[in-house]
Amino acid sequence: MASQTQGIQQLLAAEKKAAEKVSEARKRKTRRIKQAREEAQAEIEKYRGERERQYKEFELKHLGSREDVVARIDKDTQLHFKQIEHDVANNKEQVLQELLDLVCHIEAHVHPNYFVVNPKKQ
Repeated sequence: MASQTQGIQQLLAAEKKAAEKVSEARKRKTRRIKQAREEAQAEIEKYRGERERQYKEFELKHLGSREDVVARIDKDTQLHFKQIEHDVANNKEQVLQELLDLVCHIEAHVHPNYFVVNPKKQ
């Protein structure tokens, strides 16, 4: 009986030791996962910084700075306004004459659909 009790005690001690090892393994696994996440996040930030730097270089090379873009847009807008003013000056008299002709010279005639809508008036 004493040997049985001693065997049970050994089994309990072995079980406790195994539980401690499992617990330690879980803690190591958690630490490794946390470390891997931190390393991955650092790598992502490094990659993001590199890509942003490349994009800014590309933007400067192909588009110029924002001030250049704004200046170019302003210049194009001014040219467009000048073209519109030129067109207005060139076509003003002709448009006014056409408007006056339309207002002053009215030709009265029956609409072609009048007889279709009112067949009794044929």
